[in-house]
Amino acid sequence: MNLPNILTLSRILMIPLLVVCYYWAGPAGKLWAAGLFCLAAVTDWFDGYLARRWNQTTPLGAFLDPVADKLIVSVALILLVESHASLWLTIPATIIVGREIVISALREWMAELGKRANIAVSNVGKVKTAMQMGAITILLVAELHTWLDWIGLALIYGAAVLTIWSMLVYLKAAWPHLAAGVEPNSAK
Repeated sequence: MNLPNILTLSRILMIPLLVVCYYWAGPAGKLWAAGLFCLAAVTDWFDGYLARRWNQTTPLGAFLDPVADKLIVSVALILLVESHASLWLTIPATIIVGREIVISALREWMAELGKRANIAVSNVGKVKTAMQMGAITILLVAELHTWLDWIGLALIYGAAVLTIWSMLVYLKAAWPHLAAGVEPNSAK
């Protein structure tokens, strides 16, 4: 267990705290939830940076990091969709969560083929993640139908567009393998 892995695990442990703050911490609860989510976003960047810088990448970290990211983003989006109860937030949230499921399955399939490097994280994916984290942080704290809420919605739509774009980039990279009809077990 090293510091990058501890930071990754801390993101998973923040999830129940985020939910409790969002619903039960009184008027300041949404601010606390947004703060926790923002802290999680910072640790997401920091754990990867430290793991690479200190040469402390581990199989556990490689597994947990994307799991932690997808869990906290999905939980936050579920909270927001429920509290907004609006088609306008449900659409980008569905796109973001749906893309994460598709890309996770694609990465697993490509790893079985020994081609995981073909779908490594792109710069579009990094910008998408930054925009998505900022949007969710804003939406967690913003009151409905305020200028801050509209900024959060604009950012989440920008993230949804980049989500589709990055998914298409990954699918294009994997397409030769998908079109060839190669079964993962037969590639070994």
